[in-house]
Amino acid sequence: MKRVLVTGAAGVIGRALLRNLAGRYELCPLTHRPASFPSFVADISDLSAIAPAFENVDAVVHLAAAAAVDAPWDAVLEGNIIGTRNVFEASRMANVPLVVFASSNHVIGSWERQATAGLYALEDMRVFDENTEIRPDSLYGVSKAFGEALGRFYSDAFGMRVICLRIGSVLDDDDPRSPAVASSAPWLDLRTEERFARMRATWLSQRDCAELVACALDAQDVRWVIAYGISDNPRQFWNLRTAREVLGYCPQDRSPL
Repeated sequence: MKRVLVTGAAGVIGRALLRNLAGRYELCPLTHRPASFPSFVADISDLSAIAPAFENVDAVVHLAAAAAVDAPWDAVLEGNIIGTRNVFEASRMANVPLVVFASSNHVIGSWERQATAGLYALEDMRVFDENTEIRPDSLYGVSKAFGEALGRFYSDAFGMRVICLRIGSVLDDDDPRSPAVASSAPWLDLRTEERFARMRATWLSQRDCAELVACALDAQDVRWVIAYGISDNPRQFWNLRTAREVLGYCPQDRSPL
């Protein structure tokens, strides 16, 4: 059974992985503070503190980050820049062959800002993929672009396999029609019905998210790739082709019309 270190394991995605992938892998959670489950507790901004957690693991799923799109620079610098470098470096030091990096659609978020709410309409044909020019919408997006670039460097310089997943909207209650969606995506100037239309396109169920990560962990002969992750939604403006064809991802859930 593959032994997998999961950073940021107490977050929404981390908990989804622990629930959905238990039994398929030996999951080793790393958390910033004590959690409701056993975990290695350390701050990813401290390389020496986290290094022991990387020993004798087969892969790392790196989720830990300052996750708010409007996170201030100090938090982004510590968690997403220094912390991400430390995760890759600790992986290198421990000879971990594979890092699955939780990137974000915010790496190209300014394209969405420019596209207007019409982008979310079912009849709109516009689609962005991993070849779309990087255009972050925030310091958070910048930090995820940095993480992708860092992953490419570690892949080229040290032979590490790196899979970057630009993850869509994973919700705590896992419901794309939840009343909470009305206040989602606060960085965009949208009406309430437009926020629900956006979620119809960007939702990634917790089950599909876990399966996407599993596909990345199980992928053979993939040295480096960037792939988008959403469910099989009725509107998709992030292209799933790479996730499907390279990683073998087959989403099971679909946001309702």
